[in-house]
Amino acid sequence: MRRYVYSESFAAMANTVYAKATGDGRAAEDAIRFFDAYLDYSFTPGRIPPKVEPATRPTKGVGPLMFCLLTAQELREQLGDVTVRGRTCTEWIDWSIGEIERDFLKPEHEALMEVVAPDGSVIDHFDGRQLNPGHAIECAWFVMHEGKLRGDQRLIRLGLTILDWMWKRGWDEEHGGIFYFRDLRGLPVQDYWHDMKFWWPHCEAIIATLLAWTLTGDAKYARWHRQVHDWSFRHFPDPEFGEWFGYLHRDGRVSVPLKGNMWKGPYHLPRMLWYCWGLLDAQLSSSNPRVSNG
Repeated sequence: MRRYVYSESFAAMANTVYAKATGDGRAAEDAIRFFDAYLDYSFTPGRIPPKVEPATRPTKGVGPLMFCLLTAQELREQLGDVTVRGRTCTEWIDWSIGEIERDFLKPEHEALMEVVAPDGSVIDHFDGRQLNPGHAIECAWFVMHEGKLRGDQRLIRLGLTILDWMWKRGWDEEHGGIFYFRDLRGLPVQDYWHDMKFWWPHCEAIIATLLAWTLTGDAKYARWHRQVHDWSFRHFPDPEFGEWFGYLHRDGRVSVPLKGNMWKGPYHLPRMLWYCWGLLDAQLSSSNPRVSNG
């Protein structure tokens, strides 16, 4: 059964960049059409068969909102603030961030939830308490990026808050690296791979910490960036054939020498390298001396 619609989001972003690069009007139309489909399938109740029986434990996830935010940012950057399904891209961004902040951000727990009940409350169960630090840190830099574009300090602070909370929960003080899953209350996690180190959370943490440092100049974020950057480049790359392994044990040993499967593709790593290059290039091109000072 079809349960995800992220392919439409990727297709929308790809077509919008292609349209901007080539002036292809059909690609621009396709980008809007694909984003429309993403919004339809993601936020129309009952449009996609549920992953679990909704009558048993109804939930909603942060993932669709994050991708709505990301896709709308890309369309707006390449095509302008176009209207899709009755809202401009900026309005979709505001709506997504508003939903995330209202229902998934839990100051009383200092956490960004992965799933919540339909009313935004915490579900005190394995599934409801499960945190995904890498996903939340990815959300943090999406929000910081929007704050940077607008010069909106409130959004930047919101992204920094998510990063601060989820770094504290996700960083493995004993072995280094980002845990895959954590429990909101520090209880056992049901997924047996909860303490493994996957490639993509580290890519997102490398971006988030570097962006946070460029926005604030706070040495804490420079230190965190160096921690996750150095740990990642020490453990994930294949020294013989290049690319990154996807799955490591908690102590950094390679679990399986697999570099591509149904979940690991050419997305998180190239984006991290490209985005961080842009941040550092901008720093070096400006009068800000922080990069040259280490």
